[in-house]
Amino acid sequence: MGNAIDTKVKRLAFKMYLKPGCKDEYKKRHAALWPQMKDVLKASGVGNYSIYLDEDTNTLFAYQEVTDGQGSQDLGNNLIVQKWWDYMSDLMEVNPDNSPISVPLGNMFHLE
Repeated sequence: MGNAIDTKVKRLAFKMYLKPGCKDEYKKRHAALWPQMKDVLKASGVGNYSIYLDEDTNTLFAYQEVTDGQGSQDLGNNLIVQKWWDYMSDLMEVNPDNSPISVPLGNMFHLE
């Protein structure tokens, strides 16, 4: 037997809410995602992370794969994440701590 580590990838999906008229600025800020934020996400095991927008409802749909058990929404104790949330809070519906209001979505189907 080798030294292979059995890493279980957990797929997470959730929705968040964009304020009306903020689509372009939201996209612009994410196109210039801070290198420190990328590092925090990757170091926390978050990868294959995508965010989509339903323009009819301003609902953001996020999908990510996690190898260390914590998704991006669970990183609120990290100073860089807190600063990112503060930076994005004018564009999104947020909680009192400026974390995005997010609703976890259950998996209904997956095709390998």
